[in-house]
Formats: sequence, structure tokens, C-alpha cells
Amino acid sequence: MSETAARRRICFQQRIHPDRVEEYKRRHASVWPEMLEALKATGWNNYSLFLSPEGLLIGYVETDSLDAAAARMAAYEVNARWQAEMADLFDGLDAPPDESFVPLEEIFNLEDQLAEARSGHAMPQISQTGEH
Repeated sequence: MSETAARRRICFQQRIHPDRVEEYKRRHASVWPEMLEALKATGWNNYSLFLSPEGLLIGYVETDSLDAAAARMAAYEVNARWQAEMADLFDGLDAPPDESFVPLEEIFNLEDQLAEARSGHAMPQISQTGEH
């Protein structure tokens, strides 16, 4: 996870029941407008979800802190309703979906490494043939 202008890039995973994937997609095709507004107001920036046919859900968000953004969302009544609507679609959760994110470690970001390389702290050059 990296800092960029007080925002962190956060990627997380969850699992949707394989037999509920189409329902999950249907519900996200038209998220309630008040839920969309609450997400934006609480700092969920550039938020995207990606879903495999087998139910692997990958989320990406830019925010000051995933914990802080989730805590701000908890203050919105629409969030409680949305989480209740969605809970039965998830596989293996012991808590509400928005409290069950499994964050993934960011190991590469093009912009970060390119900025570092351009600032004179470059890694060794590798030719297109793979040689140093």
C-alpha cells in the first residue's frame, strides 16, 4: 500500500458464493444512489470491484485509510441496509461484508517506481534481452 497525496491505494479480496455471482453483478449494476453518495462523501475514491466467474472478488480503492473510510461509512444508515442486502452473497464471512476485507500487499506500482527512477535513485538497467 502506497501513499500518494494523502491517499492510499488499497486492494482487497473477498469471495462471493459461486452460485450467486450473477446476482452480485446484477445488484452492483444499479447501486442505490444514496449508497453511491455516501461512499463518495466518506472518502472511497476511485473505488472499483472486479469479479471472476468463480466468485473471487477484488476491490480497489484510494482513501486515507480503509479502516477510517469504513468507520465513516458505518455512520450512514444506508450502509447498514446495503450490507444486510449483500451479506448472503458472500462466502465464508463471520462479519458484515464491509468488515471482512482481506487487504493485499502492493508490491509494484509503475508511477512510484518511475518517479523514483527519474529522481536518480534508479534500479540497475535491464536490457530487452534480460541482461544487465
